[in-house]
Amino acid sequence: MEDRLKNLPKLARLKQKSFKKLVQKIKKRPPKDFDYTMSDLNNAVFDRIDCLTCANCCKTTSPIVTEKDIDRMAKFLKLKPAQFIAKYLQKDTDGLWMMQQTPCVFLDNDNYCLIYEVRPKACREYPHLDRKKNVQLLNLHLKNTAVCPAVFEAFELLEKEF
Repeated sequence: MEDRLKNLPKLARLKQKSFKKLVQKIKKRPPKDFDYTMSDLNNAVFDRIDCLTCANCCKTTSPIVTEKDIDRMAKFLKLKPAQFIAKYLQKDTDGLWMMQQTPCVFLDNDNYCLIYEVRPKACREYPHLDRKKNVQLLNLHLKNTAVCPAVFEAFELLEKEF
């Protein structure tokens, strides 16, 4: 897994053109059952991939944090929301809250999340392969092929299907 993870950005760059074509093809004529297809792919790849052996999302990206997330995490950490914001968050270019640093400050050495029970919604739903209206997320998935081995594998399987 470590070798594959190390080479993932390179592999994603090599496949970028074909994956982009795939995204365009699907967006042009979205299959009616596309959400089910993506959910099946999600289940297939996560039968083989254990996030705890990777945690690349936590090491390389910063999730968007909603007001509800802030309240929940602050309460869990026994902080006031303003204290939590000052200590852990910053605004992105769109004015949305995100974690101040990567790797995530809550990622433990063994790839466990120290606030797993109250983690942000974006973390809970990552990599978003089994969400509804998945066609709308294809560009995000395309970017995530360089971050998440599961998304990369899902795209490889999707390519075979289409």
